[in-house]
Amino acid sequence: MSAQTSIQGKVVKIEFDGTELTPQQVRLIKSLNTMLAHVLLTENEEEYFEGSAEFMRMCAALIKQARFTEELKDQSSIPYAQQALEYSVDVLQEYVTASKVVAYDN
Repeated sequence: MSAQTSIQGKVVKIEFDGTELTPQQVRLIKSLNTMLAHVLLTENEEEYFEGSAEFMRMCAALIKQARFTEELKDQSSIPYAQQALEYSVDVLQEYVTASKVVAYDN
């Protein structure tokens, strides 16, 4: 899957090649982007916290729907999606505890 981001004025356009994504994954990615924008722009404390939690829940839902886990679920009893989420939460907790900020700007 390829992704392209362009900024034109104040509009951010993000494009994905969705040919290999399910319609549900595409809808969830759109919702994820909308929720992220809401969290970044809200001035309301409750919306900030609830939106942040909802954003993380949506990320978890996408991880559970990944092709990797779907292709292996009939071949293996290993709960890959659950393990990936637990690992992600552990890593996130380390960053929160250490107050580390990761900058991804190029």
